Parts: sequence; structure tokens; C-alpha cells
Amino acid sequence: MADTKVKAASKASNSVGKAKNGAQQQGQAPEAAAAGNAEFNKETYLNWYESMMLMRRFEEKAGQLYGQQKIKGFCHLYIGQEACVAGAVSALQKDDKWITAYRDHAHPLALGTSPNALMAELFAKETGCSKGKGGSMHMFDKNVNFMGGHGIVGGQVPLGAGVAFAEKYNKTGNLCICYMGDGAVRQGALHEAFNMAMLWKLPVIFVVENNGYAMGTSVSRTSNVTDLYTIGEGYDMPSEPVDAMQVEEVHRAVARAAERARAGEGPTFLEFKTYRYKGHSMSDPAKYRTKEEVEGYRQRDSIENVRAVILERQYATEGDLNAIDEKIKAVVAESVEFAENSPFPPADELFQDVYVQADYPYIRE
Repeated sequence: MADTKVKAASKASNSVGKAKNGAQQQGQAPEAAAAGNAEFNKETYLNWYESMMLMRRFEEKAGQLYGQQKIKGFCHLYIGQEACVAGAVSALQKDDKWITAYRDHAHPLALGTSPNALMAELFAKETGCSKGKGGSMHMFDKNVNFMGGHGIVGGQVPLGAGVAFAEKYNKTGNLCICYMGDGAVRQGALHEAFNMAMLWKLPVIFVVENNGYAMGTSVSRTSNVTDLYTIGEGYDMPSEPVDAMQVEEVHRAVARAAERARAGEGPTFLEFKTYRYKGHSMSDPAKYRTKEEVEGYRQRDSIENVRAVILERQYATEGDLNAIDEKIKAVVAESVEFAENSPFPPADELFQDVYVQADYPYIRE
């Protein structure tokens, strides 16, 4: 009976989500930003604004530095998708675990990783969060429970299930939130992970950041199923679409999923309908999109939505918000200076961290 209620609630949520996200995909303007968001207070909105602005300014600077050839290799920017992370951080707890794919600068920033360490990693410097060995695609920070960005498409999905299994085994009460791109849902490993996660009722929230394009190919050209959240329904997994251009909607959806996970009810699959303003990576000119399409989404920018609420409710003035922006620009500038002045790893570091003597902390006596 309980399972029937969950499925019914999920399907009802899905019906609402379809209507809402149908409007989003047309690039239409959302409802008034402040409507229905009375449960979020001044502190929450200001935290969202500052966090998302840090992500935006950091990524803008990273793109600029890549063009100057100060950042080498691959570089995938998160510009436009900031609400996907900010709303989840506010909905989860400090000891929950995070894992994602290779578009991974924003997640650790929002969790509290030093911008200095992230920028140094982009510069391949010894002071980077992965000791200069990972670069843009392989950021890690165990101090904030960020289990890394992963370069293999979909490879992090079973890893996220495994992290959740460890949390359940050790009865920590924590969960794992596992992000992926829309291209990753067509990997076989996802289906294996979904099946096991539901079978064992693992405390994991699977999130597909559907920005419309797997690299440069639209979802409609690569998948018979374009409402990606429905893939979870094949495993009786509670699944729903989320307007991820609205940080409030992200928070609400993640909070619902977290409540189920902590109650022992297992995983949830969320489809974050979002948009990246830049190409797949810095080498992608994104000529497959029209200017009108990009501009339509810019009219729904998640940071501008939060800014509008703050001003409407008089949580801060234009001057206050400009001051926050200037502070963030200074933080990013400091991170660049730190990275520039940091040393490259010594040659013998090449042989370090290849093998690790593990103490198996997740196994109880």
C-alpha cells in the first residue's frame, strides 16, 4: 500500500513537472520569482546569491585563462547551471557525500573547497586539490565530502551507489548525491546501478543535469526517451523533473528525495532541466545552437531570479549586491595569483598515490 502511494505521488509530481518544464524548454519567462517561495528566508537567499555568483565568476575567469593557455587540457564550464548545486547544498547535510562527472568545478566551490586550491588544480600546480595531477576533470576534496569529478562518462553512477551502500552499511544516516550529464543516462552502468540501488534501498539521489545536449548532440537525436526522469520509473524508483533554473525548485526536490533516503525508502532520480550557456568544453564553439535559444534561457537566469527576489523583499540593496560581487571578484583574483605563484609538482610525485595502503575504514569489526 505504501509503495502504491509513493508511485501515485511521484506520478502526480511528474504531471506537474511536465507542464512546468514544457514551458521552460520553450524559453518562456517563469512565474514571478517571489511567488510561492515564502518558506525561504533572507539568509538562504543571500547564501544562494553569493554561492552562485562565486561559481559564475570562477568559471568566467577559468574560461578567460584557458584562452590565455594558462590552463591546459580539457575544461568544462558550469555557467548557467549554478542552481543545480546551490539548491542541493541548502537541502542536504554537512556529512552527506557528493560525486559528479567532469563538469566539476562548481560542486566543490559550493561545498566550501578553497578557490585557491581549485584554481591551482586547473594550473596543474602542487597546491591544487588533487596535487596538480587531476586538472579540470578530476577535482577531489575529502574535507568537504566531495568524492570527485570523474572523466569516464557514467562511471561515477555505480560509484555513487557504492558510496551510498557504505553509508547504509555503517548506519551513518548520511546519503550520497550523484550527478551525471544527459549523455550518461545511455550508459549500461546506470541501469545496473539503478537496479541495485532499488533492490537494496540505498540512500542515494541520482541527478541528471539535462542541459539539452550530450556534447554537441541534442537529447532528441540520441534518445527515444526525451523525458529522462521516466527512465527511473522502469525500476519503480521515485522520479521527477525539476525546473533547475529555479534554485527554490532544486532545494524542494532534493529535500524530498533526502527525506525518503534517510527514512530507508531508497533512491530517487531527479531530472534537472537546466542549460549551459557555453559549449560542452572550451574547444566547442556551440554552433549547433541558435542565438535565440541561448538568449531565451538567459532571460530565465537562475542568479538573476534570486537577485530579483532579494531586491523585491528588500533583503539587500543594489549596492549590497554589487559589494558582494566585488568581494567575489577579489576572491577569484586572489585564487589566480595563488595558482600563478604555486610550484609545479616535483618529478618524483609522479610515482605517489598510484597505490595506497588502505585501512578499510568502512568495514566494522
